[in-house]
Amino acid sequence: MGARNTARDFGWVTRLIHWLTALGVILMLALGTYIASIRPSLGNLWLFGLHKSLGLSLFALTLARLSWHLLSPPPAPLSEGVPRWQVTAARAVHWMLYALLLAIPLSGWIASAATGIDVVLFGRLTLPPIVPPSETLDRLFFGVHGVLTSLLAVLILLHAGAAVHHHLLRRDRTLRRMIEG
Repeated sequence: MGARNTARDFGWVTRLIHWLTALGVILMLALGTYIASIRPSLGNLWLFGLHKSLGLSLFALTLARLSWHLLSPPPAPLSEGVPRWQVTAARAVHWMLYALLLAIPLSGWIASAATGIDVVLFGRLTLPPIVPPSETLDRLFFGVHGVLTSLLAVLILLHAGAAVHHHLLRRDRTLRRMIEG
């Protein structure tokens, strides 16, 4: 199987980015849930930095995926016999997933900048603050970050459930072509 997508199948680049994103999102949901439950201290501050670094890495990976799709468009969904509303819903869920994979890291960056604490990628690169320190923005954007993340979790369950539905009940190649190409 080649790197590029074909009219029928996903190439290895798309599949690699998909599964790296899936793994990253699961890790981020677990880490984000954990750090939301603890009180920041000098002993656990590195976890917050790791969360920011991984989140912005997922942001970059999402931009790479969208760019790759311009160069190598994904194959059409396997929609034979699928009700039109399901095809439309699947397309909407995909676009919402992309939008959330961009909006969640941006809302986290804004919220972090609003605290007045630098956002440092993997302890090396300090990103510029994109908003001035503000308690109001801090609360607002951490709230937005949480709501968007909850929405992402729901959409991931829908996305994964639909893939399993196609695999087990419809017995089509939807899931297999994201695994095997």
